[in-house]
Amino acid sequence: MGVSGYCVPMNYQYALIIPALNEAETIGSLLRQIPANLFSQIIVVDNGSRDATSEIALAAGAQVVREPRRGYGQACISGLEQLKPSINAVVFMDADLSDDPQDLERLIRLFGQSYWDMVMGSRVLGSAEKGALTPIQRFGNWLTTRLIVLLWKVHFTDLGPLRILRRDSLERLKLQDRTYGWNVEMQAKAAQLGLKTCESPVNYRQRQSGQSKISGSISGSFRAGVKILWTVYRCWRNPLPAKSTDI
Repeated sequence: MGVSGYCVPMNYQYALIIPALNEAETIGSLLRQIPANLFSQIIVVDNGSRDATSEIALAAGAQVVREPRRGYGQACISGLEQLKPSINAVVFMDADLSDDPQDLERLIRLFGQSYWDMVMGSRVLGSAEKGALTPIQRFGNWLTTRLIVLLWKVHFTDLGPLRILRRDSLERLKLQDRTYGWNVEMQAKAAQLGLKTCESPVNYRQRQSGQSKISGSISGSFRAGVKILWTVYRCWRNPLPAKSTDI
């Protein structure tokens, strides 16, 4: 799956989780562009596709998990359930080639340089192709990250999908959202617990085929916006304990 001279630090074994719904036109190309030797496990979670997403991902060498229960968060949770015991860091990215696979190596290098709990790719700080982020998305990012600053004094610029977390830190978050609120729940709870986080600029492109499940329609964007704001409120009203007894 690609070519790279970068060696993954010995203290981390990374898994890549890619939720996918009807992404047959992009999933093969995405997997071929992922730099070699970065990941001990690559999981594509087919979230009920009606096309050849699963077959193409398998042919490209990925592990495929079929999860018919729809929802971005549900797909991520199903992928996490398949992690090998040796995995201690998890990367999430989208399947539509809007995330640039060439950013993975740089983000992993940054993650390995310090004891981060989470490193996020920021489309706002980086280079977003014209039209890749809609005005509604930009406003939603601004409003939600502003709320996180006001509630927990932690500054983010984006709610983008490309992110890396230590596995034990991810487990501390006890994520529950099965749909659009997965990413913002992760960030809100990370802020609440005072996890060590940072953002790094990434490239972002218009999806290469098909229509976004969220921003592809006004109704989808509205539902996602409501869910994201509700998720922030829920995290504020139901805070996690400062320390988990599970780790």
